[in-house]
Amino acid sequence: MSDFINPGWSWFVAAAVVVSLLACLAVLIAASKRTVMANDNSTGHVWDENLRELNNPLPRWWMGLFVITVVFAGIYLALYPGLGSNAGLLHWSSAGQHHAEVLREEQAIAPVYARYATMPAEALAKDANAMAIGDRLFANNCAQCHGSDARGSKGFPNLTDNDWLHGGTPEKIEETITNGRHGIMPVMAPAVGSAEDVKNLANYVLSLSGSPHNSIAAQLGKAKFVVCAACHGADGKGNQAIGAPNLTDGIWLYGWGEAAIIERINKGANNVMPAQAGRLTPQQIHVLAAYVWSLSHGRSVAQQ
Repeated sequence: MSDFINPGWSWFVAAAVVVSLLACLAVLIAASKRTVMANDNSTGHVWDENLRELNNPLPRWWMGLFVITVVFAGIYLALYPGLGSNAGLLHWSSAGQHHAEVLREEQAIAPVYARYATMPAEALAKDANAMAIGDRLFANNCAQCHGSDARGSKGFPNLTDNDWLHGGTPEKIEETITNGRHGIMPVMAPAVGSAEDVKNLANYVLSLSGSPHNSIAAQLGKAKFVVCAACHGADGKGNQAIGAPNLTDGIWLYGWGEAAIIERINKGANNVMPAQAGRLTPQQIHVLAAYVWSLSHGRSVAQQ
C-alpha cells in the first residue's frame, strides 16, 4: 500500500476485503435456510422440456469447504498484510523476506570471499579460483550489456582494451562497479551552427585520430571544436574526471565515420551504468573488479 499516498485508500481496501468476507457468510447463511417450494420442490424453471430446477439443499461437503475457506481467509488476514496498510500479527512483507534471504545468502558465501578481501587485483588475477568466481559474476551481472566476451557493442564499452572513460585502475573499476556511471553528451548542433558546420566539425574530429576524412572540411571545422573542448579538451584527448572520451585514439563507442559523429553531435548521448552496490557485496565487487581489470591485462574471457 506504499504506492497510495492518501491513507484513505488503505481504509477503502480494508473495508472492501471485510465486506467481501461478510457477503460470503451472508450467502452461506441464506443458502442454508432452504424453503420447501410447491410443485414437488421445484423452482418452476424448466429447460429442454423436461429438465426441472429443484430447490435441493447444498451438499454438506460443499458447505464445509465454504466455511473452511472463509475461516482460513480471516486467519490469513489477521496474520499477514491484506487489510490495507495493516502489517498483520506476523509483520511479514515480501521486501522483508527478500532482505532476510539476501542476508542469509551473504552470510553463507562470506567465507568464500574472506581470503580475497585483502588481496590486490594483481594477485587476484593470478588466482584461478578467484578468476573463475569473477567470470561467473561477470556473466550474471555484466554480460547483458558488455557481452559474454566483454568486448561490448554500440553504446557499451569494450572492457578488453586499454581505453577507459573514467580510468582503468583496479580502484577506479571498483568505484565504477560500486556507484555506477551516468555519462551525458548534450546535443551540440545548435551551438555548432548549420548542418554544414556540423559536417565540417565531424571531419575535424575524424582528423584527430588520423582517420580518413575531408581535409578541407576538417580545416573549416577546427574553429567549431571550441564547443567540444570544454569536455574533450583542446587537444581532444578527453577527460577521465568527467568520463569524456578520448577522440584521438580511433576507438568509438557509438560507431566510426562521418555519419556516426554527425549523429552524436545532432542527438547527443545519454549512457547509464547502474550501480551494483545494492546487488553485490563489497567482497564480490572486489573480485569482479579484479576480473574486469585482468581482461585488459593479458587475460581473455575465453581462457577462463
